[in-house]
Amino acid sequence: MLAVKNYKFWFCVGSQDLYGDECLANVAAHAKEIVEKLNASGKLPFEVEWRPTLITNELIRKTFNEANNDENCAGVIVWCHTFSPAKSWILGLKELRKPLLHLHTQYNEEIPYDSIDMDFMNENQAAHGDREWGHIVSRMGIERKVVVGYWADPVVQEKIGSWMRTAVGVVESSHIRVMRVADNMRNVAVTEGDKVEAQIKFGWEVDAYPVNEIAKSVEAVSQSDTNALVDEYYEKYDILLEGRDPEEFKKHVAVQAQIELGFERFLEEKNYQAIVTHFGDLGSLKQLPGLAIQRLMEKGYGFGAEGDWKVAAMVRLMKIMTTGIKNAKGTSMLEDYTYNLVKGKEGILEAHMLEICPTIADGPISIKCQPLSMGDREDPARLVFTSKEGQGIATSLIDLGDRFRLIINTVDCKKNEKPMPKLPTATNFWTPQPDLYTGAEAWILAGGAHHTAFSYDLTAEQMGDWAAAMGIEAVYIDNDTTIRNFKRDLMLGDVVYSRR
Repeated sequence: MLAVKNYKFWFCVGSQDLYGDECLANVAAHAKEIVEKLNASGKLPFEVEWRPTLITNELIRKTFNEANNDENCAGVIVWCHTFSPAKSWILGLKELRKPLLHLHTQYNEEIPYDSIDMDFMNENQAAHGDREWGHIVSRMGIERKVVVGYWADPVVQEKIGSWMRTAVGVVESSHIRVMRVADNMRNVAVTEGDKVEAQIKFGWEVDAYPVNEIAKSVEAVSQSDTNALVDEYYEKYDILLEGRDPEEFKKHVAVQAQIELGFERFLEEKNYQAIVTHFGDLGSLKQLPGLAIQRLMEKGYGFGAEGDWKVAAMVRLMKIMTTGIKNAKGTSMLEDYTYNLVKGKEGILEAHMLEICPTIADGPISIKCQPLSMGDREDPARLVFTSKEGQGIATSLIDLGDRFRLIINTVDCKKNEKPMPKLPTATNFWTPQPDLYTGAEAWILAGGAHHTAFSYDLTAEQMGDWAAAMGIEAVYIDNDTTIRNFKRDLMLGDVVYSRR
């Protein structure tokens, strides 16, 4: 299982020495209390760490550079308790390279009407100080998240926690390495892209390996290790023979077990967190990787079909961002296959030939072994299931030639109306917001791909914040979308982002 670091977020409070030592002591005490109670709230996925009050140019710059150099620091939270002259922050902000959140709050929830005096006013003036600080960050054009409200409010805490997942996605993006087995599907445009620009923008390393190099790793897996994994499969999943000879069926399953072990060992040895395959170039592999890839995705690896390295990286990124979510519903690659156009029942059947992550499954998961016309290999084994109901987001990162665009569509996942006994794939059926017709038209106008990185557990806001931190365009398709306004958004994006 691929793990994510135990990150921390620095809590940096701005002030100045104009109001005396007693005021500064209160500022520090208030900040420590807030940090302690935020950590005890149960709303944050990562720990907040108190830092000494920032009151000088030198200390601000030093603190931010220490944050840059701390591998466990995933972001900085700033709050100006009193008034903090913003020119003091310029050099530090110029050099800060970690995600930034501006928490616009104050220590007290209510104005103390009976006792308020000028000492209280001077000490508790975030409504004043945070505006000064916000001005300089805007003038410098620095991307940040702004959360407004009382720090003890669970809604505010949840917003901070939500941003933390985005920040970890930003930091971990530079650690994503995608291994391409063979190349892209021939003549397909949307799975291509500028890998150099992707490394500049997102930090992703995308490398290619000859298929037979990884096939050697598969062949090196021992029979005993393969058998042990097959036994795990048979214990964990339902076996659907559907008339096939049990021993012959088991041999096909064993091929996938050997592929899973060989691929995983190769990925670990070479330090890759995502992988793409292509059914047109399988070398000496006996089957197109199916069940094996599904299991690797379940362990946290990203995957993209037909050489789609952008989807592989995005699936890995979204799995990172959802790590540790209680009762998570799952994240996977999906593909738009076919429509249901019956009035009142409109939707898109999502699937793929083999490779859908079982984290999104609802109910029993079965192993089937069926012929596959593509790939010219023996019948591959795969996990088959239907997906959960509920809201999710489908994302498509596309390369427009001069820039990247992230398309984010909120979708409503539903149960299939009827069983599909002859379809040997995992499936998800959803209706894009605001409806199939508007959602599909907007997706096509934006240039969205047929492969998506999908998650039940992330929001459009989180993915949009990630895109903003990466300096790329994000467009949203949801219940507020109209085609007229969406076309205007695309035109504005052309103006703003083509200049960068």
